[in-house]
Amino acid sequence: MGSKDEKPSSSGFFSAISSSVRNWGSAVHKSVNGLLGYEGLEVINPEGGTDDAEEEAHRGRWKQEERDSYWKMMQKYIGSDVTSMVTLPVIIFEPMTMIQKMAELMEYSHLLDLADECEDPYMRLVYSSSWAISVYYAYQRTWKPFNPILGETYEMVNHGGLTFISEQVSHHPPMGAAHAENEHFTYDITSKLKTKFLGNSLEIYPVGRTRVKLKKAGVILDLVPPPTKVNNLIFGRTWVDSFGEMIMTNLTTGDKVVLYFQPCGWFGAGRYEVDGYVYSAGEEPKILMTGKWNESLSCQPCDQEGEPLPGTELKEIWRVAAVPEKDKFQYTYFAHAINSFETAPKKLLASDSRLRPDRYALEKGDLAKSGAEKTSLEERQRAEKRIREARGDQFTPRWFNMTSEVTATPWGDLEEIYEYNGKYTEHRVRIDSSDSVNEVDNTSIEFNPWQYSDSASQ
Repeated sequence: MGSKDEKPSSSGFFSAISSSVRNWGSAVHKSVNGLLGYEGLEVINPEGGTDDAEEEAHRGRWKQEERDSYWKMMQKYIGSDVTSMVTLPVIIFEPMTMIQKMAELMEYSHLLDLADECEDPYMRLVYSSSWAISVYYAYQRTWKPFNPILGETYEMVNHGGLTFISEQVSHHPPMGAAHAENEHFTYDITSKLKTKFLGNSLEIYPVGRTRVKLKKAGVILDLVPPPTKVNNLIFGRTWVDSFGEMIMTNLTTGDKVVLYFQPCGWFGAGRYEVDGYVYSAGEEPKILMTGKWNESLSCQPCDQEGEPLPGTELKEIWRVAAVPEKDKFQYTYFAHAINSFETAPKKLLASDSRLRPDRYALEKGDLAKSGAEKTSLEERQRAEKRIREARGDQFTPRWFNMTSEVTATPWGDLEEIYEYNGKYTEHRVRIDSSDSVNEVDNTSIEFNPWQYSDSASQ
């Protein structure tokens, strides 16, 4: 499914989908063909083919001696949450940080503009959920982003009138917060991940909170993404799969979208496929949605049984943009843009991810320097923590405030919710109106996310 030229081949197909996703709360109970089980060291080629496991294993990014050494080190973590407890080599990293990667969701932000302008409440959810799915093409990259330093930030402008700011608000556990805004919407997220290391794979559960406010429509949307699994971390060709339910709820009206991500089966069967419905607050299916999260999404009006309405056709809502060929880090053109100063405002915050020396060295292909700079930043972060503890201080984010709210996800509660405090908007207005701002070259700014200027000497 996924192309607007394709028609449903069976009248019972969408009824079956409707039955399978009608229960909004079943996200963690659906069968995912054993993907939640421990797989040991089995090597599977998700694209199919006849290669045997030994040949496939040699296509991994590790050299034999590196792979064996890393495997011995990692065995003790099987079954654990390894979000922030393991120091990893830069060979598996991409030149981007986690709080930069949060901004990739803005590539197709025009879909939220369309949602805000749309008068049909159900099509509004079609556009909004298509926006939420659009980032998964970028999220299938197999390289790991750098963990942000506490207090690190990322700024983005020059993208459809959008302003984006993110900040690393906690180190243990790792948490980031972000705010984006244009004339049509505001986007706010507290990002936190829960992981489970299974030996040669890693399961990732999003336990954060995402809220979108559509300004003209006057509605607030809540998003619960599906889990993700990174396969063949050490042995074999690494690949990423997302599976289970994505639920987007209109908190103002009670309408919802429930989209089921098909897990990858044998020889790649079902991989990328997404199907589901927009439901009214009364749980009646209104619009069916179908497609592939790495390709396109389409929709079609349906009856109360979930069947396409006679005389209607699938309408394509979103299609992935053209991407660079044979890109080393599998980046999209947008990923390259947000990783450069092209999308940066004048006079960047010194805490911006683009300025990290380890990230920049990796981008230039100098792994040795990148590793040394990464170690130096981590040591300085530990030194600053010692100063903070000795002084009895608490880290306080600059652009976000912690609230007293608690939110629940299918994988656990998130007790720390951060909200945008508006100070960055004031800061940016002040900076942009300064006569001296044009004299500052962003590339000359030294990376400095530190709360204490004397942390390097401790």
